[in-house]
Amino acid sequence: MTRFRRFTIYAWLVLGYTVLVILWGAYVRATGSGAGCGSHWPLCNGQVIPRAPAVETLVEYSHRLTSAFSGFLVLGLLFGAFRLYPKGHPVRRGAVLSTFFIVTEGLVGAGLVLFELVAYNESAARAMWGAAHLVNTFLLLAALTLTVWWAMGERPLRWRQQGHITWWVASSLVAVLILGASGAITALGDTLYPATSLAEGIQQDFSPTAHFLIRLRVWHPTLAILIGLYLVISSTLIYRARPNQQTLVFSRMLKVLYIAQLLAGALNVFLLAPVWMQLVHLLLADVVWITLVMLAAAALAESVPIAGQVPVVQPGD
Repeated sequence: MTRFRRFTIYAWLVLGYTVLVILWGAYVRATGSGAGCGSHWPLCNGQVIPRAPAVETLVEYSHRLTSAFSGFLVLGLLFGAFRLYPKGHPVRRGAVLSTFFIVTEGLVGAGLVLFELVAYNESAARAMWGAAHLVNTFLLLAALTLTVWWAMGERPLRWRQQGHITWWVASSLVAVLILGASGAITALGDTLYPATSLAEGIQQDFSPTAHFLIRLRVWHPTLAILIGLYLVISSTLIYRARPNQQTLVFSRMLKVLYIAQLLAGALNVFLLAPVWMQLVHLLLADVVWITLVMLAAAALAESVPIAGQVPVVQPGD
């Protein structure tokens, strides 16, 4: 197995592990464990290792440890990219972007703790920070996905002179980011204001006296349906503009996964948003986003390989 093959496998593992860390972060939010370490960061309740921790502290502290480990994994990705690939290679660019967004991910998480925008804080600031956190998380996943994509030998992206396909790709990516941000706000509302029945939940959503987080919940499923229809159209047009095996596969995958995501969202509402269903819903959202990024990468790939794109494998690699 060559060094480049090992690097590609490592990049896939980093991407998969990051998804697991994201799911664990959602579990922290859904269980109200975000204040398990108090308002201290990077310490936990003023200690490096908390003594006699409560369950909430264990949940929050374990999330910090797994997040920190993901940071080291991304640094390993950066080191490997610069060691194996020549200057100007897109794998280097992907690794640099991944490192940037893992740093901002940690900073946003630290801000949530230090400003006490966790646990049962119901302010507008927490909703905005939560939405920003989700957007940054998706950008991190996009950077890691592109690193994997280029490590597999795929061509770099070219945004210019691509005609209408650039608009379809960009608008689809932005639409899913907006949908994800609205989902983060909706999940926060479900955590802070759980309904005891479906009828009660619907009544709360349309009550003029309800908290703004409750009234905003109705917008997420509405956006999900509208953006889903848009993705069906845009992915079809992207494939028609770039008819190849990759765009065909990713276009079909995107449609199937998004339908599964809609069904999971409906089930989440019907079951009154249990924690396990929220995690399934988020996992599908992550996979939909990764698939969309790969569709974009396949559609916007340069038609001619750039100089130095494919690394020269030395004897004995």
